[in-house]
Amino acid sequence: MNPRVLDIPGSLIREVASRKRETTIDLGLGEPTLLPNPEHFEAAMRSVVEHGVKYTPNAGDPELRAAIAHHYDYPGLNAAENVCVTVGSQEAMYVTLKTLLDPDRDELLVVEPTFPSYVKMARLEGMRVRTVAMSETDDFAFDAERILAALGHDTRAIVICSPNNPTGRVLRREQADLLVRGLERRPGPPVWLIHDEIYREQTFVDDDAHLAEQYPYAVVTNSLSKSNALTGLRLGWIIGPADFIREAIKAHAWVTSCADTFAQRVALHVFGTVGGVEEHASWYRRQWEGVTAALRRSGLRHVIPEGSFYACVRIADGRSSLDCALALLERDDLLVVPGIAFGEALEGWLRLSWVAPLDRVREGIARLTRFITETRAVTDSTPPAR
Repeated sequence: MNPRVLDIPGSLIREVASRKRETTIDLGLGEPTLLPNPEHFEAAMRSVVEHGVKYTPNAGDPELRAAIAHHYDYPGLNAAENVCVTVGSQEAMYVTLKTLLDPDRDELLVVEPTFPSYVKMARLEGMRVRTVAMSETDDFAFDAERILAALGHDTRAIVICSPNNPTGRVLRREQADLLVRGLERRPGPPVWLIHDEIYREQTFVDDDAHLAEQYPYAVVTNSLSKSNALTGLRLGWIIGPADFIREAIKAHAWVTSCADTFAQRVALHVFGTVGGVEEHASWYRRQWEGVTAALRRSGLRHVIPEGSFYACVRIADGRSSLDCALALLERDDLLVVPGIAFGEALEGWLRLSWVAPLDRVREGIARLTRFITETRAVTDSTPPAR
């Protein structure tokens, strides 16, 4: 078997989630609990009845590509030729990495804490990967100077997830400006910025940065999974310079031919509906207000989420985040994700997904508070080893 596959572990997030019970308060997976708008499916079905479900071009339905480009309207990236429609944002990221980087020459830099798939995808392709951790003392805020200092001679791309999974931090414009100016001053071949914007519609600050608006070597990946509660539809896209997209389409074509035609018709109706992509945004804003209030009342050390639908909570010093997550599931019937799943930088933390009904999230935070308080009391009372 392929040793690269054998060396890559499975998903710790999924492994922990697989142990939940019917009674469990689920603050684990990043899965919206809202139901999707049926009007998008009804419109797609009408199209299927009339036209069938034939292949689309490899790059995606031309009308959908144009609609995506027009909606985001990044400077110089606002035409159909700047978009490749993919099977979710995960394939979008995989194709982007495969297209941009030469495994024999180039290195990828991943900003952590972050979703673990970026590193695993790159290693599956035999790419060299390094990570740069944001500072816990600064609640993992994006730090342009720290990212720039981590660049190596062979670094050719940086992956940034903002709004961030798991921390909920958002790349602010000031830091984005510093990052872009630093990259523009760097001699040699350009370093690409790959911006995973899958939580763009769950942003709760006003000065969030969109790297494709200010840097010519930027690629954006996104999907309808989180914005419209369509995780199972598997419909995403890449936005980037036309010459890059032409090559990415070739990689995408050999990976999966084309995205699901029915899913593309659903997406076309979403983008063709005024406010369609943002139709759940107000619910997340109200949910965010209730969750942040509950976290403040808990007294727990936490990262205030600026975007996404996650929050991170600190556990007792020296405790394994995996051990704590498993203990919470067994003792308190509460599912959370261990921070170690998102890189060493988040060990000692737990990630909460707050998409469940607010009363369930509040109860989950209450159970977590009791657990951490009791754990810290035991830790503090333990005499030091001789």
